[in-house]
Amino acid sequence: MTQAVEYDVVVLGGGPVGENVVDRARAAGLSTALVESELIGGECSYWACIPSKSLLRPVIARSDARRVPGLSAAVQGPLDTGAVLAWRDERVGNWKDEGQVGWLDSIGARVYRGHGRLHGPKAVAVEGPEGEHHLLTARHAVVVSTGSRAVLPGIPGLAGAGAWTSREATSARKAPGRLAVVGGGVVGTEMATAWQSLGSQVTLVVRGGGLLPRMEPFVSEYIVDALVEAGADVRLNASVSAVERPGGSGPVTLVLDGGGRVEADEVLIATGRAPRTDDIGLETVGLEPGSWLPVDDSCRVEGSEWLYAVGDVNHRALMTHQGKYQARIAGAAIAARAQHVPLLETDRWGAHTATADHAALPQVVFSDPEAAAVGLSLAEAERAGHRVRAVDYDLGAVSGAGLYADGYRGRARMVVDLDREIVLGVTFVGPGVGELLHSATIAVAGEVPVDRLWHAVPAFPTISEIWLRLLESYRGN
Repeated sequence: MTQAVEYDVVVLGGGPVGENVVDRARAAGLSTALVESELIGGECSYWACIPSKSLLRPVIARSDARRVPGLSAAVQGPLDTGAVLAWRDERVGNWKDEGQVGWLDSIGARVYRGHGRLHGPKAVAVEGPEGEHHLLTARHAVVVSTGSRAVLPGIPGLAGAGAWTSREATSARKAPGRLAVVGGGVVGTEMATAWQSLGSQVTLVVRGGGLLPRMEPFVSEYIVDALVEAGADVRLNASVSAVERPGGSGPVTLVLDGGGRVEADEVLIATGRAPRTDDIGLETVGLEPGSWLPVDDSCRVEGSEWLYAVGDVNHRALMTHQGKYQARIAGAAIAARAQHVPLLETDRWGAHTATADHAALPQVVFSDPEAAAVGLSLAEAERAGHRVRAVDYDLGAVSGAGLYADGYRGRARMVVDLDREIVLGVTFVGPGVGELLHSATIAVAGEVPVDRLWHAVPAFPTISEIWLRLLESYRGN
């Protein structure tokens, strides 16, 4: 019979979100176990954020350099794709996790390798890689941070076609000659950008009328123009009705609604994700296997006193940085409850409330040009019933942008709540705008009055001077 081992907190899922829960729990003096069936560090470290940005950084750096007089002539040749892929491999630790395991050991967390399943209230059963079994029980909390996986839609012929998902797209050993990308979200946009520059002829097939539908509509216009200029074939308002790939290898053909066809050597499907909760024992605690886990603002699963869900599985914000934020909030809440704190800080911006998930959510898309946004878009603010005004400005008209790149093209939008005179959302599109985002995030999360922002003086000549131009436009100067 398996002997139960008790911890204060048991974390199911060892990606960056689970690691952050462990870190917060250990900092509060709670004993902690972490269970992971794959690599410690999870999707972000090995198949998502880190490898994708490793592929994109040389692409974007070359693109920027080509717009700098005196340098442009030196960078007109193709990228060294082999060197880029080798750098990608180095950045993901060659898909080995010893460093991350060593860090967990150094803070006193116990790592269990194997498949973990809930085994009734406050218990997790672990089946190890060598067939060993462990039963872990939690004094205070079990935290589910198992993330999400790519979903393949039910397109006829797709199941046996050997399609890429985001994992194959970020870990491929060579650039396919022709790559078809289906989906206009973050994964589709970034991977189309990367592989077009790394030597593939990319065809991007998007069901809607633009890319990145959760951002302001003008963002798509800039990125589509740049992809087409780079040589990609972008097909908007196009749906795939069937996939043909006899035997699951060789050339693949996408049959489009209306009769069009796209031929490629590989196809990447980037059309959605599902929670990794189908085989983690949810049924043993009265929950539906395969479901997203709804939580309150402390990330505790609704209806439970001990079960928490952080990161993608709660479906609040499928981004690593936001999942890590949730982990910090949940870790603080677990520690406070374990210490019998009589009243948690549950005010809107309190220590135990993940308000940023819905009020100040930041995102950067590392396309060329970059896109960055925080808070509400104009349409979202209007749907929420706010009385708002949007202020737009040409980023290329800012002195710092002209110095950053000759012919700089970009745009900024600030959405202001007219009743409270605070910024509800900001969107940028243009080269280098990812580094502008945190200032906008501070303005939104801090609910800084517009009159006070007037005294936050941007240094000249930086692209950050866009803040002055937006505020001048808002004030009518």
